[in-house]
Amino acid sequence: MDLRPYYDTLRATSLLQNMRDDELDNMMQCFRPRVRRYQKGEFLLLAGYENHEVGIVLEGSITAFKNTPDGASVAITHMGPAGLFGDVLSGSSLRSPVSVMAETDCLAAYLPYQKIIHPCSHLHESHYQLLQNLVTTISNKYFALDRRVELLICKSLRARICIWLLDEAERAGSNTFSVSLTRAGLAEYLNCDRSALSRELGRMQQEGLLETYRGSFKILDTDRLRAQYQEGKVSHS
Repeated sequence: MDLRPYYDTLRATSLLQNMRDDELDNMMQCFRPRVRRYQKGEFLLLAGYENHEVGIVLEGSITAFKNTPDGASVAITHMGPAGLFGDVLSGSSLRSPVSVMAETDCLAAYLPYQKIIHPCSHLHESHYQLLQNLVTTISNKYFALDRRVELLICKSLRARICIWLLDEAERAGSNTFSVSLTRAGLAEYLNCDRSALSRELGRMQQEGLLETYRGSFKILDTDRLRAQYQEGKVSHS
């Protein structure tokens, strides 16, 4: 499949960021990526299986989640176009601890990990940049995972909501932002009941901490959010 129409999406990934068209041409010729379409609800990656490819979301959105011993599932992350998955797992011989599912109909491309870490005989300069980008990507994901763990171990739901709001505002560069998550999806991400989430968001609006409508949020008092996050890390709600 000709991926030139998706070059802007590829450039938006941390793996192929800022690469010129001719550099991407070289990369695509060397890697000959596998491309596949998925319908909503199909699995892109199953827990318990090895993975040796780096996946890139070209269209649609996906959710990565981990099953718990009691049969429930906890959402790890949601990704849209330019999202990378499998990049941390593909260099390991261990089986994947997470599954990845199509949240909507989506299109994904897969780069073989072995071809990423072993430059071809042409020794393209862009390939060395790719290796540096891979290391940076994995490092950044480590810190993102650490932040996710910090969210999940918060004792109170209010604290989890606060840290999530603060992180999203930082990512957006604004106290007003929109997310693609539904209320049910956000409840799953925060590992809580949907009705409990709605009640807590309602209380926070009444207290003047934020405004929210569907997928849009506006933080009204950042300092109070930070204070309530610190307090809720150690106290039960």
